Amino acid sequence: QVQLVESGGGLVQPGGSLRLSCAASGRTLPTYVMGWFRQTPGKEREFVATSTWSSRSIGYTNYADSVKGRFTISRDNAKNTVYLQMNSLKPEDTAVYYCGAGLRGATASRTYDYWGQGTQVTVSS
Repeated sequence: QVQLVESGGGLVQPGGSLRLSCAASGRTLPTYVMGWFRQTPGKEREFVATSTWSSRSIGYTNYADSVKGRFTISRDNAKNTVYLQMNSLKPEDTAVYYCGAGLRGATASRTYDYWGQGTQVTVSS
């Protein structure tokens, strides 16, 4: 059982930066694939970034093409927290951002077992 709480969202101007945090309680973070997704009204929850763990306990990251080079996902397993550093933000990045955790998490939201409540990110002048 995992509980997730996102924070760090807010209003930022285009070109600005935000750092989102996802604090997890329950099992330790290395047990799960961790992912960031975002959603706007009327649309499917969209993959943003995922941190995976190999059979050799080596982490790998994956990013949506729309955020590659601008966003960075990272994990602090000691703090049971995953981060999303967002730079060079664009108005089209505006969405509710969700943190997900799952034993089989990939790029589809259905592969995640636990979700936080989300945090609003608004990019506007």
